[in-house]
Amino acid sequence: MRLAVAQSIAAPGDLAHSIADHARLAIAAAHERARLLVFPELSLTGYRQDLTIDDAIDLADPRLAPLQFLANEHGMWIATGAPIASPAGLHIGAIVFTPQDTAYVHLKQYLHPGEEVAFVPGSPGETLTIDDVRVGLAICADFAHPEHARAAADRGCAVYAAGVLITPEGYEADAAMLRDRATRHRMLVMIANYGAPTGGWLSAGRSAVWSPDGDLLACAPSSGEALVFVDQVNGQWRAEALGLFQPAGT
Repeated sequence: MRLAVAQSIAAPGDLAHSIADHARLAIAAAHERARLLVFPELSLTGYRQDLTIDDAIDLADPRLAPLQFLANEHGMWIATGAPIASPAGLHIGAIVFTPQDTAYVHLKQYLHPGEEVAFVPGSPGETLTIDDVRVGLAICADFAHPEHARAAADRGCAVYAAGVLITPEGYEADAAMLRDRATRHRMLVMIANYGAPTGGWLSAGRSAVWSPDGDLLACAPSSGEALVFVDQVNGQWRAEALGLFQPAGT
């Protein structure tokens, strides 16, 4: 089984362009036989704290069809970051496209300080099961709350995968926290970060994978597009960062 995270670059204000970029990276991941591809937090719009209900993306939006097609065609799960509306307000969420010709919404449970100006927290999402491996999804600040990773472990997850925006200043502290989640719960931990600034925030890049022993298995560059893959072979995880597709700023 092969899993992947995408280090992508936002195309704010142009959903069609953003979907095309996501599709291009998904095709590259599919060519490498990935069964799961996770994108950064709010990847479809870029991370912005000035988003409103008008920016929410609906599952029924026909512009999303290429991503559902790729999930069906390649037997893969594609988790894309998106603002999601509910009766409670606007959420930071993920739209997860599955190979069963269906998509569902996963919501961020724990907001980062300052996000409450635009967003409301959501309820726990579904657990993915891919080739008998259970995957718990997180969205950025979720992983900073120990109970979130603990709940994934209690559900039997062997993988904890997060779409994030982590800045250069916060990366080392967050990486230490992610290593702790890996070793404490004996889970593979994966993060998909941005490859360029978004919404006025710098990104550290360095999308990465940590083993259940806390070892850094692979890490993308600090900027630009990249894919980080991880395989399970004979019960052991191994990973590699492949490609630098689109340099930051292009």
